[in-house]
Amino acid sequence: MSPSSVRPESGTAATPVDDALADLIDLERYPLDQPGSDAYREAVARVRSQLHDDGCALLARFIREDRLAALREESEALSPQAFFSDNSVNPYVTPDDPDLPEDHPVRCFQHYTNGFVAKDLIPDQAIVKRLYRNATFQRFIADCLEEPVIHEFADPIAGLVINVMPEDTELPWHFDTNEFIVSLMTRRPESGGEFQYCPDIRRPGDENFAGVQRVLEGDHDEVRSLTLNTGDLQLFKGRYSMHRVAAAKGQRLCTLLGYAKAPDMMGSLEHTRKIYGRVTQQHIDADNQRRHDRLMG
Repeated sequence: MSPSSVRPESGTAATPVDDALADLIDLERYPLDQPGSDAYREAVARVRSQLHDDGCALLARFIREDRLAALREESEALSPQAFFSDNSVNPYVTPDDPDLPEDHPVRCFQHYTNGFVAKDLIPDQAIVKRLYRNATFQRFIADCLEEPVIHEFADPIAGLVINVMPEDTELPWHFDTNEFIVSLMTRRPESGGEFQYCPDIRRPGDENFAGVQRVLEGDHDEVRSLTLNTGDLQLFKGRYSMHRVAAAKGQRLCTLLGYAKAPDMMGSLEHTRKIYGRVTQQHIDADNQRRHDRLMG
């Protein structure tokens, strides 16, 4: 994709960026403050090209080098508030279905041991929450995703979370509730902890259970692996690409910024209860809504 084919909705004039954002993001590499410029179009085109290729884009060194320590220390300070879900989940985080064959993916349960610091436990002044709510940042993400607008999750628990993975824990194979996710690595482990994924293994209306089962049984021919460093930003279409995080040596901390195409996005009741240990009345009220893509999870 050429830079000229990228037409952001943001206009052609430079956009003022608040001091907090300018102090955090490497604006020379990612010129969020210049939405009409060639540099902006080139940055967006690079991300779109990666997303078109395999549903995953890496924005390396998105955070300024002189802010990495503060970013890491913030997530470390919040990590003790994580809820650890020590249970078994299938890739869809749904209940077992005894009517299906024993080797069906819905009946493939994996040990799930990592934790999450929920959105309502992250203070408003936190670096990651200020980034999450920043309109200029949201405009850039929307342009990268080729969306006219994106919305913050309505979910009061899962909208913005810090994934906490102590040493030797794993985040097993799963699909996301949302079509895409934005993640920011806030502490890279000493070793391991690679992000592994199967690009577009399912599509709207087609679960491709056979393909999912092959991966779960150890066929990783189509699996790709990505190592994230502290300060790297990642855009990923996790609704359609099954993915996991490998075991690591040393703690791994990654902030997940939840955005959606619609303003009323909520996590499912079952998923929220299992992963975060609690639900709200909002989750209960939204539980009867049917996803338009007719996919599980």
